[in-house]
Amino acid sequence: MVLQRLLLTAMTAALLATSGCATTTSGGAVGATRPQLMLVSSAQVEQMAAQSYTKLVADASQGGVLNKDAKMLQRLRAVAARIAPQTGVFRADAPAWKWEINVLDSQALNAFCMPGGKIVFYTGLIQQLALSDAEIAIVMGHEVAHALREHSREQLSQALLAQTTIGAGASLLGLTQGAVDLANSGYQALIATRFSREDEAEADRIGLELAARAGYDPRAGVTLWKKMMGAVQGGRPPEFLSSHPAESKRVAQIEALLPTVLPLYKKP
Repeated sequence: MVLQRLLLTAMTAALLATSGCATTTSGGAVGATRPQLMLVSSAQVEQMAAQSYTKLVADASQGGVLNKDAKMLQRLRAVAARIAPQTGVFRADAPAWKWEINVLDSQALNAFCMPGGKIVFYTGLIQQLALSDAEIAIVMGHEVAHALREHSREQLSQALLAQTTIGAGASLLGLTQGAVDLANSGYQALIATRFSREDEAEADRIGLELAARAGYDPRAGVTLWKKMMGAVQGGRPPEFLSSHPAESKRVAQIEALLPTVLPLYKKP
């Protein structure tokens, strides 16, 4: 049994040694250079994201819920036009991404940015929380940060490593296929499909800096997350906070970052 465990540890270490373990971004003023495990390529993830995005937009168009509010779409695209150039602070390649933003007419309190720069906002998020342009910039910066840091790719890589380790361990320890499938599905359900607290904290930091550099007052981050907290307490949590509800601690962390990002804020 000891030998089997040693072999399993060696196999896992070898996999880690041959994989990419580097940061996807420069640090910026807020610092974002944590080493990341990457076992799949950016191209693979972006291809999957592009296919999902194309289907999403097509389905929304067919369902009559795509970009129904021209004024709201114009607001969001104006914010995106100011944020996208600032992404070069963290990644030299990002300003040249094929940035695109669309709005879905839905009461869902949701927004996201897919790998490669495809941004989607739901009308419910803006309308029900009465977001200002600066608060929209904070949300957008947060979601763009997930794409810059390639958190989805990192999550896929962690899931792959877990499955590889589970499979290797099963072979060595004589586990049944049913046990392997259960372990895999449990990992997927509890970890692989959600951003971690570390991911969320990184997105908060980078998002604040992006908004400030784009000319939006980063103090809007405090008002935004207080609105988010109110939504959670009111029984309607934003979908992108479903696994990590907004808390007073999160607001405090953002307030602690303000001395770093406020000097970057210049009114246009």
